[in-house]
Amino acid sequence: MTDSSVLDLAPVVPVVVVEDVADAVPLARALVAGGLRAIEVTLRTPAALDAIRAVADEVPDAVVGAGTVISPQNVADSVAAGARFLVSPGWTDTLLDAMNKSGVPFLPGVSTTSEVVALLERGVSEMKFFPAEAAGGVPYLKSLAGPLPQARFCPTGGVSLGSAPSYLALKNVGCVGGSWMLPADAVAAKDWARIETLAREAAGLE
Repeated sequence: MTDSSVLDLAPVVPVVVVEDVADAVPLARALVAGGLRAIEVTLRTPAALDAIRAVADEVPDAVVGAGTVISPQNVADSVAAGARFLVSPGWTDTLLDAMNKSGVPFLPGVSTTSEVVALLERGVSEMKFFPAEAAGGVPYLKSLAGPLPQARFCPTGGVSLGSAPSYLALKNVGCVGGSWMLPADAVAAKDWARIETLAREAAGLE
């Protein structure tokens, strides 16, 4: 990744839950073909690390990252598997230190103003806003832009094709995370062409 910012890779970062490692490479290829290069594979399943490794090895045009990173061990395992960025749902000093030392870009999760201020105090200005819809959505992020203009966000959690443009219109939002381009029935049917079509639609958002 030439750009050190995850927020500038694409308007939408697909949030992927891989149950079967055999799906990882064709799924990633479909997303990349549709224009979504940055792919967040969440550490929610036993297949996740192997999925990251497979995409890193076999889909050179993808920028694969690890999501649901909640411990220093997660950080170490993800980077060893080939993750090129890290995303956490929240943060602690211990986790932040580990992500800082990882050598790859990261987005620590926040949902309150105090958490944003604390990260800015630590020199971190790019964050995941999670769970976006439940935590206040577009109005909340818009209200943060006045007092905290230096903070930039990737809202994730309940973001849809319909709501994504409202988030992307905010000056303090670099991209959004979502899974709407990965409907469960399409993944189950291995309908990679449909996923590519939905990815292309998402990639066209501004």
